[in-house]
Amino acid sequence: MKPAAFTYHRARTTAGAVGLLTELGDDAKVIAGGQSLVAMMNFRLARPEHLVDITHVEGLAGIRRDGDALHLGALVTHRAVEKADLGDFAVLSRAMRWVGHLPIRTRGTVGGSIAHADATAEWCLLAVLLDARILAESPSGVREIRAVDFFQGPFTTALEPDELIVEIVFPRPAPRAALTEYADRRGDFALVAAAVDLDTDRVVLGGVAPTPVLVEGAGTAAEIAGALELRDEPGISAHYRRGLVRTLVERAREEASRG
Repeated sequence: MKPAAFTYHRARTTAGAVGLLTELGDDAKVIAGGQSLVAMMNFRLARPEHLVDITHVEGLAGIRRDGDALHLGALVTHRAVEKADLGDFAVLSRAMRWVGHLPIRTRGTVGGSIAHADATAEWCLLAVLLDARILAESPSGVREIRAVDFFQGPFTTALEPDELIVEIVFPRPAPRAALTEYADRRGDFALVAAAVDLDTDRVVLGGVAPTPVLVEGAGTAAEIAGALELRDEPGISAHYRRGLVRTLVERAREEASRG
């Protein structure tokens, strides 16, 4: 299938992109790597009248440390994170092996994944797990949004129509954290994903609710799985999904304990 007709705009600066979003309002979508949006457009699941391309905006593809914090520009690709030596943020690099296939990791961006807000997406789980801050720029300036407040529903976020994600900040190291997931085929969307941080006793689950589910002061894997409100769905029962949660939480904790 082909997407519905749209008007293409190329932004050269952050201010230019924000200006276009302000002018075009709800009829516009931002495109960077395009790995999620283009597929949705091809299936007519998304029909933006305008696309604002930020691929060539300078200053949004950097990876830097500032004290304990790690800053990732919105245009940093999954592959760039996968190849980077992030030290005590290595959980981010290791988690990238679960992101689709190599072409997707090469073109897809951190900011794009966060903005897309798929409840099983690795970046969404990691952002909630590590209490990331999403920095969004608008004509009013830059707003900081905690990840736990950012994801509001299926593919729905706290972003305003005139806001552009410019950076994701992970405020503290996570030397004992891990993410793992299960899909029927390698590279498919996960049926269930689990991320854990042993230092904060946090667990975040994907594929069990419309948004990532944060469990603080987590108990045993069986207790976590048993507390979930799940229902049978076509092709996968609640019992099976609950078993995946239990297994994946245990597996992620084992990996995290190895550092």
